Amino acid sequence: MKNLSEYIRKNPQRTTAIFGVNIEQLKQLLEGLKSHEAERRKVEGHHSPINPKGAGRHAKLSLDDQIYLCLFYLRHHPTFEILGLMFDVSKTTAHDTFEFWLHALRELLPASLLEEYLDDEVAWEIVEEVLEQDLLIVDSTEQRRERPKDGKAQKQCYSGKQKQHTFKSQIITNSDGSEIIDVIAGVPGPSADINLLRQQQPRLSEEQHYIADKADIGAQRTLTPHKKPKGKPLSDEQITENQQTSRERIFVEHLIGKIKVFRVMQERFRLRPQKYGLVFLTICGLVRFKLGRIDFGFS
Repeated sequence: MKNLSEYIRKNPQRTTAIFGVNIEQLKQLLEGLKSHEAERRKVEGHHSPINPKGAGRHAKLSLDDQIYLCLFYLRHHPTFEILGLMFDVSKTTAHDTFEFWLHALRELLPASLLEEYLDDEVAWEIVEEVLEQDLLIVDSTEQRRERPKDGKAQKQCYSGKQKQHTFKSQIITNSDGSEIIDVIAGVPGPSADINLLRQQQPRLSEEQHYIADKADIGAQRTLTPHKKPKGKPLSDEQITENQQTSRERIFVEHLIGKIKVFRVMQERFRLRPQKYGLVFLTICGLVRFKLGRIDFGFS
């Protein structure tokens, strides 16, 4: 494997293609993750070691390289065997390293605005007042998954729309797609979009209004496109209104595209199904970080 630190130092413009974040964002992530891990170890405390200091096998990868490994997996979605070969470690070590820093990223980066202010009722009330002035956009996305072995599970996960077994996630964003307001991740593919929206609406203000697609027709306080009546065309006015709705909703499509820049969210999901929500929410946190919505206070 090339020395990634040296390669990035000489070619900082390649950082986004390799890790999904630019060089300045990568530096902030490295510092934030290291500080987070140091604080976690401090809080948990440590017992006196049985072996003398310096004994035992030393980690083959530096902290920077461990974090690079995790980000590289999320960005490119290789097998762990290939990932291990690239970083000159075993398949098992590659997997364990990825798992460790995946959880660290998830703890460090809130996946949504709602999650970020979940424990601060006063601040959230202020945020809700601001959001009420905006028309929030709702959309869902599906991703292929491994076919379950159990027949009952296969039926539960089979999406007739996609003609395959899928996970579904739904995102609520603001009117310009610059923030993830709320997210539901990793439900079975056949889940109805309108049911997911009805789960999300009670989390936000009762005065909040939304714009969504035809799958959410019937949801309260939600603007949706006109559905073509059976055997009849839409009027010119309805067509114009649908076009306007599409122009307003395009920003959530752009946001979902930013999530799918990380190929782990684009290709068939190969990790254990129980990990899907964790990975999707971690990527949402990374996207919010890239959009400048999360600041560690590092210059």
